[in-house]
Amino acid sequence: MSLLIDYPFPSATAWVEHFAGIELPILRLTANRLAALRDTANNINTRTLAQIVAHDPLMTLRLFRTMKANRSARQNADITTLERILVMIGTERFYTSCQELPIIEHQLKAYPKAMLGLLKSIARSRQASIWARDWALLRQNTRFEEIALAALLHEFVDILMHCFAPNLAVQARESLSTHAGVRSKAVQESVFGAPLCDIMRPLVERWGLPELLLSLLEGHDNAQDNANLRNVTLALDLARHAANGWDDPALPDDFRAIQELLFINRSHLLERLSAPAEMVQAARLAENT
Repeated sequence: MSLLIDYPFPSATAWVEHFAGIELPILRLTANRLAALRDTANNINTRTLAQIVAHDPLMTLRLFRTMKANRSARQNADITTLERILVMIGTERFYTSCQELPIIEHQLKAYPKAMLGLLKSIARSRQASIWARDWALLRQNTRFEEIALAALLHEFVDILMHCFAPNLAVQARESLSTHAGVRSKAVQESVFGAPLCDIMRPLVERWGLPELLLSLLEGHDNAQDNANLRNVTLALDLARHAANGWDDPALPDDFRAIQELLFINRSHLLERLSAPAEMVQAARLAENT
């Protein structure tokens, strides 16, 4: 029986029930990297494993689900970094949970448009996570790992839709691109039967993501009042706009907001973002005139 959905579900609750216990696929690259280290599982550095997991948002979600399934009732404190989760689970148990996992590229072989959309979404999530972590470190925030995870996972429902409802995901993406000014929430409700944000919260709670990550994931409405939330939302906004090219008209506003968050000048920010050299030079000349 196919797990792929070609029709909208009637509500967010129906999507949550569908996704709640489903086997999450992982990227082929993730599977290959994990397999290459399998024989040294007893001696492997958990930081190395954490870096592999963090490259793949769905593998990251799987790790949180595994943690919840193996967590004892006495463990009340949130474990909010991938490395600590791996220490708690143990590398052998982690590898046991990773045997014969479905591969995203195999699942979407007949859906090239959805595969391309998924890879773009994952690439934006990775980039947002890298920037969010860098800015949190610059702000000397001790929760930099959690902030990076929040950015990495913020689009996970969109990624799930590309994996399990590929035709619907492509339809939603094309509708947004051809109808400028239409709100994404309205398109999602029309195409999927519910806005993605309404699906996200119950899944986050079921899959054991900690409360701080939940607040960061949901925090767009209050981002202006919370530096950590602004850190995440600005990284997500910048990753989305920069994916269109460094000439995207929304970028100057992004840069100004990030400068206010980090208290740095434009040329320094552009250098940290690895922006084109001519953009950095132009900013430096403007600052010196």
